[in-house]
Amino acid sequence: MRRTDRLFDIIQTLRVAAGPMTAATLAEQLEVNVRTVYRDIATLQARRIPIEGAAGIGYVLRRGFDLPPLMFTADEIDAISVGARLVRRLRDPGLQDAADSVLAKITTILPDALRAGVASAPFYVSDGSARAPEGIDLSDVRHAIRETRKLRITYADASGQSSNRTIWPIAMAYYVDVTLIGAWCELREDYRHFRVERIVSSTLLQDRFSTDGGRLTQGWLAHRELTSDK
Repeated sequence: MRRTDRLFDIIQTLRVAAGPMTAATLAEQLEVNVRTVYRDIATLQARRIPIEGAAGIGYVLRRGFDLPPLMFTADEIDAISVGARLVRRLRDPGLQDAADSVLAKITTILPDALRAGVASAPFYVSDGSARAPEGIDLSDVRHAIRETRKLRITYADASGQSSNRTIWPIAMAYYVDVTLIGAWCELREDYRHFRVERIVSSTLLQDRFSTDGGRLTQGWLAHRELTSDK
């Protein structure tokens, strides 16, 4: 573990501790020796981190202290870089713009030594093969899920036959080759899964639906593995 990561972990551990923690306990959790913990505590105190205590008694972090808004390990930066690039294959312009914005914000705030790990990370993600939807704005779908609002869609099945549906969108499933909307379909009075590229048109309605205390989602999860509506 890098020393900067270890210092961060000490702060985080003391933040959530119910009482004073001895150097021995911290050393066991961090898998280092006690002398290393003493040195790390001294370093943090020298940096004005309000850690109080003494050897043999234990250490506490003074209440009210908070960390800077962004402190990442190298692996966390890699995860952010790869994750943001994976979003680009989802054919969801709203999420793509958001991912680019996240990368830009993090690149601006990180120290120079870590900035290159985001801006020019050596990670490459394939574009995937999902078709871009033309009849629906996926931002509307995500909004409908958050706000429990119904959607009115015209949907074409695999044979090209169209039907008008009012659906209660519950979840979205992003695959490499397809994006699905998991929903309750009023027409079929059952759960259905809709391929977004088969949606001919859509309207976000003002009408809301009830999740029935979470039972709607539980029923959908138990219904079957995600498949497209036939």
